Amino acid sequence: MTEDRYATAYRTGMAGDYRAGDAGREVRVVGWVHRRRDLGGLIFLDLRDRTGRLQLSVGPDWSPPDVLEAARHVGSEWVLAVGGTVVDRPDGNVNPDLPTGEIEVHVKSLEVLAESATPPIPVAASGGELPAEELRLRYRYLDLRRDELQKALAVRHRACQTVRRCLSGQGFLEIETPMLTRRTPEGARDYLVPSRVHAGEFYALPQSPQIYKQLLMVAGFDRYFQIARCLRDEDLRADRQPEFTQIDAEMSFVDEDDVFRIGEHVMATLWQEILGVEIETPFPRMTYREAVERFGTDKPDLRVPFEIRDLTELLRAADFRLFREAPDSARIRVVIAPGGAALSRKELDQLAPIAQAAGAAGALWVRDTPDGLTGQFAKALDEGTTARLRHDAGLGTGDLLVAVIGASGATGTNPTPADSALDALRRHLAARLDQVDAGAHRWLWVTEFPLFEFDHDAGRLIAMHHPFTMPLPDDVPALLEAVAEPLDRERASALYGRGLRSRAYDAVYNGFEMASGSIRIHDSGLQRAVFRALGIDNEQANAKFGFLLEAFAHGVPPHGGFAFGFDRLAMLLVGGSSLRDVIAFPKTTAARALFEGAPAPVDASDLRELHIAVTAREKAGQSG
Repeated sequence: MTEDRYATAYRTGMAGDYRAGDAGREVRVVGWVHRRRDLGGLIFLDLRDRTGRLQLSVGPDWSPPDVLEAARHVGSEWVLAVGGTVVDRPDGNVNPDLPTGEIEVHVKSLEVLAESATPPIPVAASGGELPAEELRLRYRYLDLRRDELQKALAVRHRACQTVRRCLSGQGFLEIETPMLTRRTPEGARDYLVPSRVHAGEFYALPQSPQIYKQLLMVAGFDRYFQIARCLRDEDLRADRQPEFTQIDAEMSFVDEDDVFRIGEHVMATLWQEILGVEIETPFPRMTYREAVERFGTDKPDLRVPFEIRDLTELLRAADFRLFREAPDSARIRVVIAPGGAALSRKELDQLAPIAQAAGAAGALWVRDTPDGLTGQFAKALDEGTTARLRHDAGLGTGDLLVAVIGASGATGTNPTPADSALDALRRHLAARLDQVDAGAHRWLWVTEFPLFEFDHDAGRLIAMHHPFTMPLPDDVPALLEAVAEPLDRERASALYGRGLRSRAYDAVYNGFEMASGSIRIHDSGLQRAVFRALGIDNEQANAKFGFLLEAFAHGVPPHGGFAFGFDRLAMLLVGGSSLRDVIAFPKTTAARALFEGAPAPVDASDLRELHIAVTAREKAGQSG
């Protein structure tokens, strides 16, 4: 073993770093007692630190009597400092599951640095032995001692350093942007921070560094990045936290090809250095409309081989009431699953609830068997229709065809319930039939997202990405024509129906949205036109975004960028299933920090300093 960089007054090195080549060395190690096994005359202690575990052997032939006596009384999670000699384990006692499994330390000195109460959660547990997540979050400092979380946060660290090296090597400067900023309407709710020195005024915590990074482009820093902390006050789920981290990058004088090349380089470097996997670049690309048409979603999992087919014309002609009476706006689209005819009736009966959970009315199926078509609408299909299904749609003997009736969002609006149902069905069937290419790493860029969404409750347009996204050049004339007059509900709905496209894009990996970005608007006139489409007149625009518009009057380069979700990247790199697997102190789905007990009431005197008062009704809500 080489000279150890971790050597301190307490230790010569880390417990998990010693190997068979260190036999004969005198060492000092420190850590937590992972397990103790008392065999009477011989006591074994597994000592753990963040690098791994090391077996300590306390015996009468090499340990002083006081050390032997002390070892009999140590408990789980006690902190020890131990000195002794590294020796090879006896034949038959090697543990192949541990990197240190060929050796142990014959203990000559033992100092108890700290005792531990009985841990409320078992630190040595893993997998199915783990207690409920809420209990683990309550005692997160103990949960973090587990091997899985120690390794996960180490991978997160390596990934962070890799990103920094990678972007720095491409000429990017890491620049921090403010955490106390001005409230701007960017979609989700802001967290507000009251100002003590400016009564009745508030800062907002940033949902992203969006405006600041655009201002940095105006300032001439043509390649910026930041491992940025972002905060959004929105409902949580397994893959969402109120505070999160993103790899934020912006660059000037670029188009989509330039941005994609940088993003692909960062991801390829991460996958190579962390997983040892070479991913193919450049990533394939498809438009939003194509993604929804072929896969029912704007984040398709390309490991699933099934695609959606439109059989509206063919099946409407069948003598089947649900097909004939479907609204004119509805389409009949199908997923064909090779080999799916082998599924049992019980498995087929699960398909309609899957579609209904996605918001569709249900799903219908037929099987192609050696004896012909069987299933829910098989009798409605004559020989000619059956022949066309086999020839045009590729249905073959042994296959299953599942149909969903409903409108599609492939024309440039949001995916519809029918789209989502077809996506859910294709993923379910591929998994059930073991046809997912589980070992693949399938990346792609989804491009040309809709510029707007329509808020039916408010009767107005909202930005699908954010208000600073550049429209596709071909769609700019329609936008400028539409906003020449104020947009009432009817005119806003009509503009939405035209499906204007943007230069926004997402990076998708195995069905996960990993990044969003866009080419930004750099013309103040076009920016004000987009604001008008969103119901923000010039006076409101100046009040909300005046500092950005003022900067835009002083020479703005064409620019664009991306933001990769770093927490999700880390989750996938460690093989986790929740963002909480890779965040040291996460919140629950109720947005509570169980360990520190946040949020919590604040003393009235502290609130008065901030010029805030809690009403009786709000107090009642807190107590409930």
